[in-house]
Amino acid sequence: MAKTLFTNAKIVDVVNKQVFEGNILVDGEIIAAVGADVADAEAVVVDLAGKAVMPGLFNGHIHISEDASGAPDYYKDPYNLTINSVNFLRQHVESGVTFIRDMGGREFMEMKLRKAAKEGRLLAPEMQVSGKCVCMTGGHGWPVSREADGPDECRKAAREQLKAGADWVKLMATGGVMTNGNEPGAPQLTEEEMRAAIEEAHKVGARTATHAQGMTGIKNALRAGIDTIEHGFYMDDWCFDWMKEHNVYYVPTLAAMYWIKVTGVEGGIPDYMVRKVNGAFEAHLNTFRNAYKAGVKIVVGTDAGTPFNPHDKTAYEMILMRNAGMEVWDALRAGTILAAEMCLVEKTHGSIEVGKRANLAVFKENPLEN
Repeated sequence: MAKTLFTNAKIVDVVNKQVFEGNILVDGEIIAAVGADVADAEAVVVDLAGKAVMPGLFNGHIHISEDASGAPDYYKDPYNLTINSVNFLRQHVESGVTFIRDMGGREFMEMKLRKAAKEGRLLAPEMQVSGKCVCMTGGHGWPVSREADGPDECRKAAREQLKAGADWVKLMATGGVMTNGNEPGAPQLTEEEMRAAIEEAHKVGARTATHAQGMTGIKNALRAGIDTIEHGFYMDDWCFDWMKEHNVYYVPTLAAMYWIKVTGVEGGIPDYMVRKVNGAFEAHLNTFRNAYKAGVKIVVGTDAGTPFNPHDKTAYEMILMRNAGMEVWDALRAGTILAAEMCLVEKTHGSIEVGKRANLAVFKENPLEN
């Protein structure tokens, strides 16, 4: 396969937390060598002229079928959904994102997009997908979710997502911002219901995530064996201790709250969403800060597709994390190697190392400085 030599790069090493000047030799799709003196007479040379090279970014929580409009249309026809999704996948790539985790799609369209991307028929990041979210009847996200009540129905719902090709099973532990008629703090699926679905996923090596904003629902999900907490508005030290002990990751999606708050009803967002965001905004930031101080593993995910939260601003989540007190290296690792660990691909992704996939993102400036 063809070789490419990237020269004159500022290489961002998220494993050793250093930036150094050097070259990267890529053989086909794999990094073959990294260092100051790396050369290859047969390689095509690309001079990066001092630009910074990051590992390709991860976005650990997106909705590729959602268009970031103020009032989401849950009944959009499948043709427009597909066309929009193809464009959004390109936006992720063009903004430096090479791996995404879709956390709730439409009629398993994301499985077909993943297949087309693997076959080289469209430009897209690598993808892990969850299929339809599993919620209680009338629960958060019910118009596009798989409603299920009781452990047996939740077990079957999980099996349906896995049969369709899901890498993750996503469970709705609480209400949420974007569903009218329920509240973020209210528990929804029970511990027993979630445990049944989680058991089915884990039996086949799949992972599990939960939309969980209120503390009761979060604790239900943790005790049930969940692998990641999404959003997590209200958490205490018990949650943090459990998450560290059981290697549970936290994907706070600060951007989802931020864009609703700064846009408001003046931008066309329904007042019930703005009310719920304003009521939880500071608590969410405090939970993020406390989780970070406690040593919980935190991963970048924007919830892209929610109101005014576009698919080409993944890196802005890192800025929001920095603004909330996270150190720069921890923010960079949250969008690279830690995200790769969460997705169980850290041996092949998430850092610029020999033997890993050459998923690279080039930026004009050094991220440590800007």
